[in-house]
Amino acid sequence: MSKVLLLKTRRFGDSRGWFAETYNAARFSGLGIAESFVQDNHSFSAAQGTLRGLHFQTPPHAQAKLVRCTRGRILDVAVDVRRGSPTYGKWVGAELSAENGDQLFVPVGFAHAFLTLTPDCEVVYKVSGLYAPANDGGIRWNDPTIAIDWPLPPGGATLSDKDAALPLLADFDSPFAYDGVPLALETA
Repeated sequence: MSKVLLLKTRRFGDSRGWFAETYNAARFSGLGIAESFVQDNHSFSAAQGTLRGLHFQTPPHAQAKLVRCTRGRILDVAVDVRRGSPTYGKWVGAELSAENGDQLFVPVGFAHAFLTLTPDCEVVYKVSGLYAPANDGGIRWNDPTIAIDWPLPPGGATLSDKDAALPLLADFDSPFAYDGVPLALETA
């Protein structure tokens, strides 16, 4: 399945607070998400304007991701990096927050990144493949060909050295094949 999906999470609240189901294999399968998630990751970013990405893992250890923000707010982005895709190098994004509870499903063949819109953000995400350092890859966050409209704070982005040195899309030989489904952000 190569659709990027914005998943609206239903919350059931009462005087105690709320309850939400964030993953249900049967429901997700009905939406076309058949991946088996094998690892959960949790990141904390102290500074507003922290940017992590654009990341992916290459085959045979490629990863689909299911991302949610559990504290603060982020702009979560997926970029089509499937060779032969009519939407190659195009991006979609959605605001994920602790308040809205939304999740973004990022399939294999898409680079993923997020920018923290508030300080002290926590992001939790499931991945469909274990971390494989030899297959770790990425594209530079500010590639002018992709031209992501990042809402950066006045001081700019806070990046890791690794992310600042990632290659441009023009220098990337994609191992991901286009499957006939162009990039579009769908809501489920």
